[in-house]
Amino acid sequence: MGVEALTVPVDVADPEGVRAAVDRVEAELGPIDVWVNVAFSSVFARFDDITPREYRRATEVSYLGYVWSTMAVLPRMKQRGRGVIVHVGSALAYRGIPLQTAYCGAKHALQGFHESLRCELLHERSPVRVTMVQMPAVNTPQFSWVLNRLPKQPQPVPPIYQPEVAARAVVYAAAHPRRREYWEGASTAATLAANALVPGLLDWYLARTGFSSQQTGQDASAGPVNLWDPADGRSGRDFGAQAHERSAQQWVSHHYAPLGTALLGAVMSLFALRRRTAGRPNVRGQ
Repeated sequence: MGVEALTVPVDVADPEGVRAAVDRVEAELGPIDVWVNVAFSSVFARFDDITPREYRRATEVSYLGYVWSTMAVLPRMKQRGRGVIVHVGSALAYRGIPLQTAYCGAKHALQGFHESLRCELLHERSPVRVTMVQMPAVNTPQFSWVLNRLPKQPQPVPPIYQPEVAARAVVYAAAHPRRREYWEGASTAATLAANALVPGLLDWYLARTGFSSQQTGQDASAGPVNLWDPADGRSGRDFGAQAHERSAQQWVSHHYAPLGTALLGAVMSLFALRRRTAGRPNVRGQ
């Protein structure tokens, strides 16, 4: 596409490594205008089956990796008086589910970090923006790459969306960062709404369905694990046959302002029409 690209492999759990990567990016490509935090790793297992070392590593990558990256890039953005940071979150930043305690814990921590940082930037009246995108289940190789201790192969909980849906969400959030967060996919919106209204009922529902819905009928098999080292470039399961390429909820979410204005205009027009109709005299033939 005629755009220069630069790949800098780095372990986001290493704060000095992240800082060096930012130095190199700005030295070779120029000032960073948009920074997207998205790296993660995790363990599919019951809490009892995860070791302290594994839990620490998942947290260092999936939560502290966001913190270290933001710590490396934010001062530069503040100094220049511009910039956008997008945190890629999940519906699981609000709603914990079984078999993913490490991942859910990291995403909940990220949600708190995001809100606190946003409040500080608002207090400072900083022109730097930070926003968060809460994702649904996405068809990526993660379900083959995470460390798995389940009896069956892990899978995303339907409905599943193609990566392009997630990509559009991030691009839109980067271009419209004033909103504090975006909910992407009908499943995300429904889950977060239900969790706000009836969290206890959701606990019972997930206790009954959360184990089976996250596993395929295939026995678990050994494969690449990205908890300690990258698994990029290696094959993973493809759920494309079940995945949606578009999200109607996403379209509505990204156009809620004009849609709201149009709806308000329609309601006001209807109200005005009814008033005019009510004001007409009722003339009957004699």
